[in-house]
Amino acid sequence: MIDLLANPGNPALVAAVNEDLRQTAATVRASDVYLMDISGLTIAAASYREPSSFLGRNFNYQTYFSQALGGALSSFSVYGTTTGERGYFYAAPVEDGERIVGVLAVKFNVSAFESIWRGANSEFMVADRNDFVFMSSRPDWHFRAMRPLSDATLRLIAQNLQYPIDRIELLPITTSPLDADARLVTIEGTERETYILTSQRLADLDWTMSSLSPIGPATLNALQSLLIAGLTGLLLLGALLAYLLKQARLTEAFAKEQDAKRVLEAAVADRTTDLETALGDLRQTQTDLIQAGKLSALGQMSAALSHEFNQPLAAVKTYADNANAFLDRDQVAQAKDNINRISKMADRMATISAHLRNFARRPQQATGPLLLNAVVQDALAVIEMRLAAQGGEIAYTPPKTEIWVTGGHVRLQQVIVNLINNALDAMEDQAKRVVTLDVTGTSLHVRDTGPGIEHDAIAKIFDPFFTTKAPGKGLGLGLSISYNIVSDFGGTLCAANHPDGGAIFTVKLQRAAPIKVAAQ
Repeated sequence: MIDLLANPGNPALVAAVNEDLRQTAATVRASDVYLMDISGLTIAAASYREPSSFLGRNFNYQTYFSQALGGALSSFSVYGTTTGERGYFYAAPVEDGERIVGVLAVKFNVSAFESIWRGANSEFMVADRNDFVFMSSRPDWHFRAMRPLSDATLRLIAQNLQYPIDRIELLPITTSPLDADARLVTIEGTERETYILTSQRLADLDWTMSSLSPIGPATLNALQSLLIAGLTGLLLLGALLAYLLKQARLTEAFAKEQDAKRVLEAAVADRTTDLETALGDLRQTQTDLIQAGKLSALGQMSAALSHEFNQPLAAVKTYADNANAFLDRDQVAQAKDNINRISKMADRMATISAHLRNFARRPQQATGPLLLNAVVQDALAVIEMRLAAQGGEIAYTPPKTEIWVTGGHVRLQQVIVNLINNALDAMEDQAKRVVTLDVTGTSLHVRDTGPGIEHDAIAKIFDPFFTTKAPGKGLGLGLSISYNIVSDFGGTLCAANHPDGGAIFTVKLQRAAPIKVAAQ
């Protein structure tokens, strides 16, 4: 995010941060997560794929933005004038050393919390410091003030676009105290409703959360009639005791609801932590398996590697001896020719070493735009050593135009090497082994002329540890790892039998915008 705030015009950074924010929002079930520069302009958002995305919008007028820009962690409730959603926002500064270079905000949809309340025996509402109801199990109570709001308060709400000013109305509510913890309230609407109200102050947020337990109209009228008729002291005492008992039960029920809510929140937090830990372990295991697969492939090509290095070394020895002999005879031109040949052999060994080093290094997890043909050529350079030692041929015609796809160079190279190795293994009993590579759009097809895939195996071919090879010739992880790598790129990997015989594997990737390379 710091890199993007320093260079907001970099399309690769924009794409990477947008996708990171989208996955973060999905993990924590947020409505949106978005990044703003110090002017308040949104330059990246989890909702970048959606028409109502915050991208390009400026929120410098919001209280949560100004508080976070000042270095504080802030939170704020607001009604979305564009989306029509009631959201709750958290915001924090993005710091580069001692400088604040931007603000990161997280939005949660309030409706998701209200849905938990609906269907309960009681009604619920949450009011801010001005007794303004912004959350409730009753939609008709939304944006209702429990007392008249001052002009200053209304101006502040309008300035922050916190609530829709044109929808603010008074909630016709009257209250009378019952005891220190409860009040009897009456709300006038399409019909008169009476509740027992108990409240809890949330000091950190300066909110008041209230539970309203309904009292049946018939019960209330009967109680009033008995009081008016002047029942005896015993009946009055019995009614009072019954009423107090009901109050105690309501208070106890509310306390149980609060306890259940706290237990649920703790369980969700623990489960979220466990899932995040498991996801991290899974990603690390996948990376380790990819690395082990590449090292295993290099081990299988050890004979080819020995041949590729021994042949240039033997030639270097011969050319060096020849150069010495020519120098002894004062044949300088022939000696220089042999020295030039030695230099070319050294370049060849350096090229082989570079391909092996790039193939064997541990890949990074970042993805971005890359040229598909460049990755294919690097994969062919690695597989060339197996072909030299064990035989085989690759039929590949590069595409005439540059095709840019989204992925990681080293991980996509590993997928292609895995598919070519599997194709060669499938044709190990054939005298002529030809693997055909074909690029169509953003799809790469790898075909062999082996016996094909059994019908029952197609559905399980990408499962971990599933293999049709003989014992000792594979763990059944290559295709599973390749499938997960392509999925991480937002693409697909599928297998089928070709109509003309053999199997064909298709890697379909997402198209990416080309990266402009500055002229030298």
